[in-house]
Amino acid sequence: MKIKVCGMREKANIEQLVSLQPDFIGFIFYDKSPRYVGEELDEEFVKNLPKSIKKVGVFVNANPGYILSMVKRFDLEYVQLHGTEMPDVCRNIRQRGVNIIKAFSIDESFNFAMLNNYKPFCDLFLFDTKGASFGGNGTSFDWSLLRKYDNEKPFLLSGGISLDNIERVIELSRSLPIYGIDVNSQFEREAGLKDIQRIQQLLAKIRVNQEIEA
Repeated sequence: MKIKVCGMREKANIEQLVSLQPDFIGFIFYDKSPRYVGEELDEEFVKNLPKSIKKVGVFVNANPGYILSMVKRFDLEYVQLHGTEMPDVCRNIRQRGVNIIKAFSIDESFNFAMLNNYKPFCDLFLFDTKGASFGGNGTSFDWSLLRKYDNEKPFLLSGGISLDNIERVIELSRSLPIYGIDVNSQFEREAGLKDIQRIQQLLAKIRVNQEIEA
């Protein structure tokens, strides 16, 4: 199970996280988010992060030109589209050689069949809790809804994942194509500042489980 830590922006905090070797690190380029990177993010520092950690830019209904300019500026390997972007947007950006993660907000009314329209143009799906804002709501959706997912496309699970429920996620991953988890607000001291000790505990739980199953 891969681990993506999202909403990073403080250089010292990023350096601490990098020492734990997560699989993905996410930067939010959405100015209405309390975790928005702003103009302070050091592009050379980000560009020189270890290649083993994939850099993800998170965008919400952004102009494709702006997205591609941020991809180039920070050498992003993945773009996460976390708004109401249509399949054509995914296709256009992916044709430029960028990996696409398309996020969907899940509740009881979500129609999983509509994912087929996105499937050819995305590398991963991400399932988050439908809430008042685009992500970062800190709550879980009813994960039993994932039983309706009949697609082989791997996905990231997001929304309220914590040390208290990670065992349940691990259990779900045995029967569903969960590629990894996306953690954010449950592992913060404040918006944009991660609690490195708690992330270390999360990684330890996941990696111990992987060693047992191996």
